[in-house]
Amino acid sequence: MQTGNFEPEITVFICNYCGYMSADTAGALRLQYPPNIKLVRLPCTGKTDIGYILKAFEQGADGVYVVGCSLGNCHHVRGNERGKARVERARKLLDEIGLGGGRLEMFFVSGGMGATFAHHAEEMTERIRALGPNPLRNSLLSEG
Repeated sequence: MQTGNFEPEITVFICNYCGYMSADTAGALRLQYPPNIKLVRLPCTGKTDIGYILKAFEQGADGVYVVGCSLGNCHHVRGNERGKARVERARKLLDEIGLGGGRLEMFFVSGGMGATFAHHAEEMTERIRALGPNPLRNSLLSEG
C-alpha cells in the first residue's frame, strides 16, 4: 500500500567496523543513496538488542536494517552471528504483532563495499516505500 509521495524514514544500526567503513567508503566515492536513512553506530552488531529495534519502530521508523561485518569476518569473532539471530527473532515478533517482519533486514559487508552499502540503502528504501508508512505512525502523531 503506497501512499502518495511517501518517503520512508529508515533507521540503520551499523557496526563500528565494516558497516561504518562501508558507509564512509560510499561517501568517499561520492555514491548516491537515499538521504532518508539515519545511522546508529554500535560497537558491533552483536550489541543489537531487540528492544532497540522495537524502539526505532515505536519512535516512527518505517523500516530498520542492520549492517555488520561479513559472516565469518566479525571483529568481535561471532558478534554478527548473534546480531543475525536477534534480527531473525525480531522479524518473527514484528510479524506476530502485525507490523510485518519485512520492515526489518540485516546485511553483511566489508569496509570497502561502499557500492554495496549504497545498494542496500536503495533496496530498503524501495521495499519500505512499497510497504507504506509504519502503521504506528498515525497513533504516534495523534499522541504528540
